[in-house]
Amino acid sequence: MDEVSLELDDIQSGALFERPSPYVGVYLLLSIRDGQDGRELVRRLHRLLTAAGEASEAGKTSLTVAFTYQGLKALGVPKASLESFAPEFRQGMAARAEILGDVGESGPDHWEKPLGSADVHVAISVLAPDEDRLRAVAERARRAHTELPGIELIWRQDCYQLATGRTSFGFKDGIGQPAVEGSGRPATDSREPPLKAGEIILGYPDETGELAAMPSPEVLGRNGTYVVFRKLHTKVAAYRSYLRARAKSRAEEELLGAKMVGRWQSGAPLALAPERDDPELGSDPVRNNDFAYGDDPRGFKCPVGAHARRANPRDALDHEGSVDVRLHRMIRRGTSYGPPLPDGVLEDDGAERGIMFVFAGAHLKRQFEFVKTQWLNDGIFIGAPLEADPLVGPHGEAGTFTIPQRPIRRRLQDLPPFVVTRGGEYCFAPSLGALRWLADLEPDDPATERGSR
Repeated sequence: MDEVSLELDDIQSGALFERPSPYVGVYLLLSIRDGQDGRELVRRLHRLLTAAGEASEAGKTSLTVAFTYQGLKALGVPKASLESFAPEFRQGMAARAEILGDVGESGPDHWEKPLGSADVHVAISVLAPDEDRLRAVAERARRAHTELPGIELIWRQDCYQLATGRTSFGFKDGIGQPAVEGSGRPATDSREPPLKAGEIILGYPDETGELAAMPSPEVLGRNGTYVVFRKLHTKVAAYRSYLRARAKSRAEEELLGAKMVGRWQSGAPLALAPERDDPELGSDPVRNNDFAYGDDPRGFKCPVGAHARRANPRDALDHEGSVDVRLHRMIRRGTSYGPPLPDGVLEDDGAERGIMFVFAGAHLKRQFEFVKTQWLNDGIFIGAPLEADPLVGPHGEAGTFTIPQRPIRRRLQDLPPFVVTRGGEYCFAPSLGALRWLADLEPDDPATERGSR
């Protein structure tokens, strides 16, 4: 029995429940030019949202609404409440780019406008099983803002998930989500009990037994969650060409790719299928996540520096004593955008393609930022301080990746960056009660409501 009873009828459904699969979707960013219109927008969006408690039915359309710090400010949230949010959220992702490793080609100076700017206030995502249902909900969201002159649509990104569930790199994604206590969603890893609800949703005890710092007043913070979204351009042709140049056969090429990712393209984990792909295993939503790394400390089955193992070391760090992996778990969603590069093509066609990554959790710093900086960008925790994540790490001019094998390990040299950050935002997805509170705000100074462009 779950020890915590989540207030599911007050939590936005996108924070806890799986999306339809496959799906089509759209991300929208809005700017609030008039506070009164902004609060009317919130009132209208509130009517469109589905509570988490009503979203357990498979195949439903998913609508999520979140706000940046600047967006809450534009709505007229009092200063004391604004200052009660996490400092990382108040600063915004662009201000923390260097910490996150978003430098050089991935730096904010090169981000897709208006990502990272003070003009981004409201983020809306709509995901649906098919185009007809997407259009129906997206049209309702469109009417909610187009009738308000003080609201401007400033960015749109269409996205999708293929029936195979694979990303632009060709690997099945969305595996390994943690279960959350009180959500009713079962765990797929028998070794990982559900996370304490407070790791994902504010207002409940987390894995430390404490309540995470929560925005005030309580109606604003409780049942909300922080949301990170990042637009990542994937250099698929460069990735394929790199593997092709270092493999003697297609089979070796597939193996090298699996070693870098930690899984075969089917989703089968190397921990369970170290020698060859097992598509049946990869397609099994329980078996493909039910494994550990403790029996493979040196990484002969799955390299310790592989992407999936870095992002979730599971039991591999138990011997460290001071590392509690559960403190760094979060909900992670990946969504593809742009046309897939046709199979076998090794030349870049110039098309924009990649992944919209979305993370949800109650602790921006010790969840997303910790995993990004300590586990993906750095190799100290695996004893390879000069090695970053081979797939998503910032390699600068050249990186390396070690594949343990007998009798002599193999080291891949001159890894180029395969992923470039196009932009991102730190957002807050309020509860349904908090949305009502935001809609009913009274501005401190009505004279400053308009013309805040």
